[in-house]
Amino acid sequence: MEVGVSIARALEISIFNPIKFTIENISINEAHGRILAQSLISKVDDPRFDNSAMDGWAVIESDCIHPETKLFISSSTQAGTSSPIPVVSGNACQIMTGAPIPDGANAIVMVEDSKRDGNHVIINGPARSNYIRKKGENIIAGEIGLESGVQLGPSQLALAAMMGYSEIPVIIPPKIAIIGTGDELVKPGNKLEPGQIFESNTTALVGLVTNMGCQPVKYPFVNDDVDMLREIFDIASVECDAIITSGGVSMGEWDLVRRLMEEEGDIKFWKVLVKPGGPPLFGTWKETPFFGLPGNPVSSQVIFLSIVAPWISNSCNFHETLGPNIYQKVRVKLLNPAVGTKHKITMRRIHIYFLDNDLVAEVPINQGSGNLRSLVDCNGLTLLQPDTNGNVGDVVDALWLK
Repeated sequence: MEVGVSIARALEISIFNPIKFTIENISINEAHGRILAQSLISKVDDPRFDNSAMDGWAVIESDCIHPETKLFISSSTQAGTSSPIPVVSGNACQIMTGAPIPDGANAIVMVEDSKRDGNHVIINGPARSNYIRKKGENIIAGEIGLESGVQLGPSQLALAAMMGYSEIPVIIPPKIAIIGTGDELVKPGNKLEPGQIFESNTTALVGLVTNMGCQPVKYPFVNDDVDMLREIFDIASVECDAIITSGGVSMGEWDLVRRLMEEEGDIKFWKVLVKPGGPPLFGTWKETPFFGLPGNPVSSQVIFLSIVAPWISNSCNFHETLGPNIYQKVRVKLLNPAVGTKHKITMRRIHIYFLDNDLVAEVPINQGSGNLRSLVDCNGLTLLQPDTNGNVGDVVDALWLK
């Protein structure tokens, strides 16, 4: 077990015990929001053939140099036509959007730039070659159209359909157990006795796990009892692909998650050099990856954002920019000071917004690790390097939360 590791080292250690996932083929109509498991190669060219981008007239561009050019209407074609009649000099083919370009034609005149006169059309505007969509200009057969690890939305699924896929391979969302611990916790809606609080961390973790493309499995709260913890860990290790607990990982006598993992689990690291959120642990329980997160609400979410989320991304080979993610790394100018921490990365809550074309950040005063409201009022976290303060006007790294 390594103690007091950097965020980078925590990620190195955890990735040696990745979350396992499996793949299934499903209809593209059922795949919204899912994660593509394998890159898709286009089965066709797009467009499949040269076609018109406008309703108008397929013409020879050199026939339309002079104003009021009069051309004979030799044919008409629309989308779905397979063999339009070729266009020769002095003729025009009436054409609809999406229709194949007749042989001989090399430009389109829009309907708005013409006037029909019996069997002829008078050209009053330019003939535009760029109104012809060229075969394969978007994608060619055999080219990768969608990369693995992409989260599938309407545009991605439409592209998959265009490329010829009715079914696609997707990741079956890994099941992640979420377990809250502590005698003081009460389910919201129940009566509070003296010394008790409403439990909130697992609610946040359910949302974070979901946003990372996984399936949260929320278990009942567990009291500070070793036997109860062991039983729920055993159940979760069989039913789920990973386990996340909240609370019980610090140095107190009743931090039983840490104690049980030391005695019967396999801890890979304990404590991370980050503020807030210092005492998390990672290891395995019965070979199932196990994250023990701090009980303080802000610390719990900070550790998920900084370590658990990238662990999920790396384990499941999510696309770096187009896969599930819950923040964007940015650079912000500080409008007020952000105090750093000795030997630790400091992730202070900040409010990020644009001001005079600059991305700026305000730093609230109340930065307590139990101040859950501060996460609601803010939308970002600093990434102040160890032993570094952020002064007014400094440009620093930050996470812009989604």
